[in-house]
Amino acid sequence: MHIYRSPLPDIPLTDQTITQRVFAGLENRPDEVVLIDGPTGRSLTAADVMDHVRRLAGGLGARGMGAGHTIALMAPNIPEYCTVFHAIAWAGGTVTTINPTYTAHEVRHQLTDAGAEMLVTIPAFLDTAREAIEGTGVTEIVVIGEAEGATPLAALMGDPQMEQAPVDIDRHIVVLPYSSGTTGLPKGVKLTHRNMVVNVDQTIAAIDYRPGEVTAAFLPFFHIYGMTVLMNIGLGGGGVGVTMPRFDLELFLRINQDHKSRRMILVPPVALALAKHPLVDQFDLSAVEIVFSGAAPLGAELSNAVAARLNCLSMQGYGMTELSPVSHASHPGAHKPGSAGKLVPNALARIVDPETGQDQGPGAEGELWVKGPMVMTGYLNNPAATAETIDADGWLHTGDIGYVDDEGYLFIVDRLKELIKYKGFQVPPAEVEAALVAMPGITDAAVVGLPDPEAGELPMAFVVRAEGGPDPEAINAHLGRELAHYKQLHRIDFVDAIPKSASGKILRRLLRDQLRAEG
Repeated sequence: MHIYRSPLPDIPLTDQTITQRVFAGLENRPDEVVLIDGPTGRSLTAADVMDHVRRLAGGLGARGMGAGHTIALMAPNIPEYCTVFHAIAWAGGTVTTINPTYTAHEVRHQLTDAGAEMLVTIPAFLDTAREAIEGTGVTEIVVIGEAEGATPLAALMGDPQMEQAPVDIDRHIVVLPYSSGTTGLPKGVKLTHRNMVVNVDQTIAAIDYRPGEVTAAFLPFFHIYGMTVLMNIGLGGGGVGVTMPRFDLELFLRINQDHKSRRMILVPPVALALAKHPLVDQFDLSAVEIVFSGAAPLGAELSNAVAARLNCLSMQGYGMTELSPVSHASHPGAHKPGSAGKLVPNALARIVDPETGQDQGPGAEGELWVKGPMVMTGYLNNPAATAETIDADGWLHTGDIGYVDDEGYLFIVDRLKELIKYKGFQVPPAEVEAALVAMPGITDAAVVGLPDPEAGELPMAFVVRAEGGPDPEAINAHLGRELAHYKQLHRIDFVDAIPKSASGKILRRLLRDQLRAEG
């Protein structure tokens, strides 16, 4: 067995909940502003954050919504997202984070699967929320602000709950983000307090995060990347988060300029904008030392272009929801363009040939397996999927193909899984295919990723239709009603048949080869 280890020393495991860990980064700076609403400038100090968390936790407990209860949170990045998230955790509950661009159909699936009893959102998403809770266990919609027919968040505030509700940090599921699989619907990823806390500390050590860093927080908090690397590391690591409800390049650049940000945390499409967009030249970004990219591979050429234009280090990391999420990261003193860096502390990795099951040494490709205290406990309500992902020895099989070079740097080269990565979002082909074949007049379909320099991959479909079947406009209109924006098709090719194996599995490899042949 060839096991790769982190070059960094292990960090001690602390018996803290995720909110206790965040409070540890707030208690020594009560009067400092730690959260700023980017569009308005509205701010919260560390004392404000802790007070709001404690009072909301007290109110939730008084309503019987503490330990053993799941609350859904569907909102954009605003300061209140952080306080609601941690109030649920402080009360001993579980928070399931929902993508606010989901359709009511998609929200309903997550609410039902997670067993949510309350949904916290904002007035702009209220119509979707009302439609989504039909037939679920949700009995109350709470809005951050005010809206007719919904409970205002302010009404939930109660007497402060001064201490963390008792929980088993190794077993209690504090967060249930949903991750798309290659088959079926998105699955709930069970993350414990231990998972979340250790990954905060692992990542701080690996990326050299420093107190006082101010970060433009546009990566969505509902996604594990934004949740851990922006929200929890920012608060718990002594930083400041400037929240952005959606990405806007000009606002992003202004925040980094005005706050003299040391680090930009982003995804490859934003790196592309930093490398090429003329707007960048209008801002003073001389304080930026590091651009850190994740969620999808960042090629060496683009990484170097960003570094040259901003005169900074351009680095990246690797992770997945099931890893809380970071397993590899580049360090300012140790990075290679195009690589995902080295293992974080307390983490182990193997590169395994998917055909033979043999471990691979430096330079040889195989599936990346990871082990460590940040590995999820499993998928909610899905023991079969859990067993397929985490083996009996605790190794998580990532589904990504890569290699480790002779200096310990990880390079991701392909995916064993079939997920399409569009601007950092995961698009499961099977889910889009199911929506397509549900349409009258479509007899078969296959969805693959079309390589794109800006988005990474664009979802596209090969469609077999009956005589008189729907045209592309009708297909896109149907998908627009059923699926989130990032799952929409960017190209539709009508074909006579979909290539399949003898067992009926779609041979997407042949379709991708066909696209490559087109040039």
